[in-house]
Amino acid sequence: MQERLQKILAQAGYGSRRACEEFIVAGRVRVNGKAAELGQKADPAIDHITLDGKPLPRVEKLVYIALNKPRFVLSTVEREEDDNRETVIDLVDVRERVYPVGRLDLESEGLILLTNDGDLTNRLTHPRYGHEKEYNVLVARRPDEEQLAAWRRGVVLEDGYKTAPVNVYISETQGKGAWLRVVMGEGRKRQIREIGALLGLPIVRIVRVRIGSLRLGTLKPRAWRFLREDEVEALKNPDKVRPQPEKKSSYKKRRPVR
Repeated sequence: MQERLQKILAQAGYGSRRACEEFIVAGRVRVNGKAAELGQKADPAIDHITLDGKPLPRVEKLVYIALNKPRFVLSTVEREEDDNRETVIDLVDVRERVYPVGRLDLESEGLILLTNDGDLTNRLTHPRYGHEKEYNVLVARRPDEEQLAAWRRGVVLEDGYKTAPVNVYISETQGKGAWLRVVMGEGRKRQIREIGALLGLPIVRIVRVRIGSLRLGTLKPRAWRFLREDEVEALKNPDKVRPQPEKKSSYKKRRPVR
């Protein structure tokens, strides 16, 4: 059956459909020896499809991995030729070709989901699904109510984009600073750091503790594990997950996962 090439590439484990569209635009994808075009359809059972000259692998087993990314580890699959830094792929020992679902910048840490399930990757990264991501954020200055209110309403970034409303509040004070709990449904590149800079709240540390229904829990830095079947099902069908009751808002009773 014919399907769009970006969907075929995603199902083969090459990342989200948007990422696979970039491969096509860059001329890295060929169908039956000819350069592919964006929007083109193909049948993987009949057509010979290659990426960078290599035929697409057959996905025999879907793999789902939760990883606690440390700081200064790249959340990418490929690195520059002269770059010797570790990537998240270097930290997991699996035969299957997996890709990170969403990214964390170099200095951020916490939960990364790795999988070769293209459909789930698309569901978790496409803006229309609005999957929540939760972060513990350490700021160097304790925010006042005006700063928190501005963050909650949405902040106009330097490129003119206004961020969507978020749930943010103090979870614990620390010296002159504070740990914030930030729950958001979008994730532009370095968004939290840019918002902090614009609001006068220098960011010291960012730890992602949740993607949708999947939580970091007690996973130590550099450690990883396979997801349970019920965790995968909850990510694929979030409407069937019973919502957890919201805790009280008193920051004195909240302690972030670190």
